[in-house]
Amino acid sequence: MSATTTAYATCPLCEATCGLELRLANGDGVVGIRGDAEDVFSHGFVCPKGASLKALHEDPDRLRAPLVRRGGELVETTWEEAFAEIDRRLPPLLEEHGRDAVAVYVGNPGAHNLATLLYGRVLIKALGTRNIYSASTVDQMPKQISAGLMFGTILSVPIPDVDRTDHLLILGANPLHSNGSLLTAPDMRGRLRGIRKRGGRIVVIDPRRTRTAEEADEHHFIRPGTDALFLFALVHVIFDEELDAPGALAEHASGMDMVRELARGFPPEAVAEGCGIPADEIRRMARELAGARSAAVYGRIGTCTQEFGTLASWLVDVLNVVTGNLDRPGGAMFPKAAAGQPNSQGSGGSGRGVTLGRWHSRVRGLPEAYGELPVACLAEEIDTPGDGQVRALVTIAGNPAVSTPNSGRLASALEGLDFMVSMDVYVNETTRHADVVLPGPSPLQRPHYDLALYQLAVRNVANYSPPVMEPDASVPQEWETLLRLTAIATGQGPDGDVDALDDFVAGELVRREVARPGGALEGGDAGEVLAALDGRRGPERLLDLSLRAGPYDLTLADLEAAPHGIDLGELRPRVPEVLRTASGRIELAPEPIVADVGRLRAALERHHNGGMVLVGRRHLRSNNSWMHNLEPLVRGKERCTAHVHPDDAARLGLVDGEPARVSSRAGIVEVPVEVTDAVMPGVVSIPHGWGHDVDGVRLEVASAHAGTNSNILADETLVDPLSGNAVLNGIPVELAPVRAAAPVA
Repeated sequence: MSATTTAYATCPLCEATCGLELRLANGDGVVGIRGDAEDVFSHGFVCPKGASLKALHEDPDRLRAPLVRRGGELVETTWEEAFAEIDRRLPPLLEEHGRDAVAVYVGNPGAHNLATLLYGRVLIKALGTRNIYSASTVDQMPKQISAGLMFGTILSVPIPDVDRTDHLLILGANPLHSNGSLLTAPDMRGRLRGIRKRGGRIVVIDPRRTRTAEEADEHHFIRPGTDALFLFALVHVIFDEELDAPGALAEHASGMDMVRELARGFPPEAVAEGCGIPADEIRRMARELAGARSAAVYGRIGTCTQEFGTLASWLVDVLNVVTGNLDRPGGAMFPKAAAGQPNSQGSGGSGRGVTLGRWHSRVRGLPEAYGELPVACLAEEIDTPGDGQVRALVTIAGNPAVSTPNSGRLASALEGLDFMVSMDVYVNETTRHADVVLPGPSPLQRPHYDLALYQLAVRNVANYSPPVMEPDASVPQEWETLLRLTAIATGQGPDGDVDALDDFVAGELVRREVARPGGALEGGDAGEVLAALDGRRGPERLLDLSLRAGPYDLTLADLEAAPHGIDLGELRPRVPEVLRTASGRIELAPEPIVADVGRLRAALERHHNGGMVLVGRRHLRSNNSWMHNLEPLVRGKERCTAHVHPDDAARLGLVDGEPARVSSRAGIVEVPVEVTDAVMPGVVSIPHGWGHDVDGVRLEVASAHAGTNSNILADETLVDPLSGNAVLNGIPVELAPVRAAAPVA
């Protein structure tokens, strides 16, 4: 029997950051994975995704060598030939058509990868393009817009203090399946049960009776896309009945009177029909929220991926402020991360705030936000001729051909590109179009630290994981690949000096830190700081620097000596030092948001004709499109089905288990029907991230469990105007049995 050793790591497959204990056998690799009982954050909790890391590492479809297109086929090649092909084709294209002729798309896995977080921005800057896209604009961008306008930075997102709250109002979120989103909190089931055990209350507002709703004290169906109406009605009641009690927040907040005036136009009686919740229930919920000893309002993807996503996200935190629950234990609080958090560094209480719309997309004129454009306009930027047309694309750990609206149009557009490079470990629905595919190592073969997610955690923690297994010398680390691409983009050729580029990146960051007012390294000697980092390269050196510049006097060596992580304590009040708005105050009524309220007011006049609308859904064993090739996560009952209420099924002639045709302005799909009263009448729910049955993918397991790509139905012309976020919930659709000749309205 082979000798076994034990290693500890943080799971990189979702936002929960659970600690793992891995048993390794010489010659046999990973022989067991379970939760790390000593992890300071997750305390042994683990979901099925964490245990699937062994399957991911061993997956025969995971690429171990680069691919290049030859004779119309992707074939294995050497790294030298792959970079030479990129150098041969990309720089001449940029020289002829300009830097904006290349676009970059960064996928969701990039947020879970230290190398892409730190070095992806280096490549983007080197490319010099304004055509930057990411999964953010099919996900959380509305929350980041509202948080930036109210509190000052992209990640100034208040997090519900679920471990101490007495009342939790959840909208459009299913943390028992997502494991928490913009809410890093392992074991959400245990944390929610803790609220009820201590006598607290959980209220869920969702067009589906989700697994989270089943754990709640009460659940209310809501018509998709109307969360902002419901939230404004809560604000109305709180002001109208003089239940507002911002307490000490009042001296740090501007715009309270403006919010009060805006809320007058949204009494419960005016919004009840539109959102589907009775006026008296809205009034009761408002009173209970305001009267709770402590309370937090939490909205997630269902409140973001809709036409009023930014308004809904804003109103969540308006409620947290006017009830006095922002920035206090049991309310919605600001984490203080050990590394990389803009509102944890420098002098607090003032800043530059955020500036939006610095440039606009070429075809539709959609505004930029935080340096990127809405991915809903990527297809048109590729397939619309003219000056500035996108002719080349670089994708980094993303699958936009499945995850973005009107996927059919984007897939066709990708076919028309002059050149495409993908950094990915699979040939999937997107990378099948690439001319060069550059894989990275297995997650078990690279270091890990959750630079982004600890900025959204319910407790201040820090946990670093060195590579669990010996890296494959034939596969470069992603940071090395990104720097080689940077060398090509800056004219240094395919054999650019990666070490020199890495030294330049580290040196620039050190100079920035020693010059930052109020920072931990302010006024230090840049040479001495660099010398203290000596011996480290790549993301580990940059992480060490970020820790040293952070608020806890930590180094990477400290984390290396603590394999189960370091507990930095519960969340603590941070207003006003957390604020980075230009005024140094909480901006309750930012001008762009106030200007958009009229659009919401007009929605009150809409007539609901009884038609069907589409929403998505999540599952514990899935994370968007990127884990469907792992047998342990797709086995069992088919999950890619259309949930339809029994009344709608009877009216439309739909039969449980039989296929239905679902159509929208953008496209048509067929999907098996699952009749259930867990979805409200008038709503059909199809999970996103599926549709693996297209030609050219090399995903044996996923192809056998292909499912349906619901984003074929999503309309790329529908976006939340403030954030550019795609509207993926509340899309008008028609359903009919496949056997019928025409749709039934």
